Amino acid sequence: MSVQPIRIRDIAAHAGADVHIRGWVVHHRSSGKIRFLELRDGSGYVQCVMGKNDVAPDVFAAFDDVSLEASVEVVGTVRSDPRSPGGFELGLKHLRVVGRSAEYPISPKEHGVGFLMDERHLWLRSRRQHAMLRVRAEVMRGIREYLDGQDYLPVDAPILTPNACEGTTTLFELGYFERKAYLSQSGQLYNEATAMAFGKVYCFGPTFRAEKSKTRRHLMEFWMVEPEAAFLDLDGDMALAEGMVEHVVQRVLARCRDDLATLERDVTKLESIRAPFPRISYDEAVEIIRKAGGTIEWGEDFGGDEETLLSQAFDKPVLVHRYPAQVKAFYMKRDPERPEVALCVDMIAPEGYGEIVGGGCREESLEALETRIREHGLPLETFKWFLDLRRYGSVPHAGFGLGVERTVAWITGIPHVRETIPFPRLLDRMYP
Repeated sequence: MSVQPIRIRDIAAHAGADVHIRGWVVHHRSSGKIRFLELRDGSGYVQCVMGKNDVAPDVFAAFDDVSLEASVEVVGTVRSDPRSPGGFELGLKHLRVVGRSAEYPISPKEHGVGFLMDERHLWLRSRRQHAMLRVRAEVMRGIREYLDGQDYLPVDAPILTPNACEGTTTLFELGYFERKAYLSQSGQLYNEATAMAFGKVYCFGPTFRAEKSKTRRHLMEFWMVEPEAAFLDLDGDMALAEGMVEHVVQRVLARCRDDLATLERDVTKLESIRAPFPRISYDEAVEIIRKAGGTIEWGEDFGGDEETLLSQAFDKPVLVHRYPAQVKAFYMKRDPERPEVALCVDMIAPEGYGEIVGGGCREESLEALETRIREHGLPLETFKWFLDLRRYGSVPHAGFGLGVERTVAWITGIPHVRETIPFPRLLDRMYP
């Protein structure tokens, strides 16, 4: 096969020419002296047609080795056909089976979620999962594009840490030679150090929470982007979050329309996602939840039910600020005008998808931070380096974390986060 290989997505540029494509068989059938194949290569799908009188007998006979998910190489002429995927089909001249496929376990019939999760390594080959993970990739590109454009420097945070960030009850503990270590719950503490070095930074990577939750919003391992900036206040933090989310949604709309259609997403609900987003205090949010039938008391954190009730009042993400300090992490700065609340913000996605952003101002006072660490029963010696940031040129600073999987679930409109990551880690699942 002397013709140079191309990707299926580029086939329109080769109309009338011979092309070489390598991929996997999605569908195949015979009709008299005509053979049909549908191939995918990860970039798209194309129908291939082979006539008995148009190819050598051994090429026609090679079709007998074709089965669902067999890998093949083909050479053929690109022909316009509006009925075919992408508007083109391939008139085959050569066909070679690279790898035969045994009887494929995932058929066109309906399968249960448990079965599909057991076969996740194969389920990834389906159109729906292709669309989902392409949207995920676009979300991640959009995040980086926005933060890079705002002059935030990407600086990686460690995954192995000696201390907690979001509370000691959700830590994955492991041995680190003769000591204990933990899988990172967040890169935020390290971001504060790099922000004091570079001014504006972000980390982007996997984080881990040992939460015994079986909700549609929770994973044990998920990806989070966390920008942090020196001299940033709460209003600036909220503006950064809403600007990034707006940018990501509009980028996905511009570049993933076909994927959203495959996922049957109502894109009209995304087209209105434009800044500014509504901003309300925790106090106002409590009243909205109560009027919607919720029974929350002031001082309680919001759970999934409360976030869902709140989201029903808005068609955009809503920024809820100044939660009670008692439900927030030790490093959150108190509001000097109302010490019982923290200068923090959560972004609640519409349509019942819950919190996708959490952040706020960090306590820059050495004395206040030491007091908070003691109040939370945490060892001061473990946080010596973190306290040093307040000893040497402390400044007001703020940041937030955005969870990729919940954001993708909302943008795509799917009911559960398990499809938003290639290999989900759930409370009852770590296979494959």
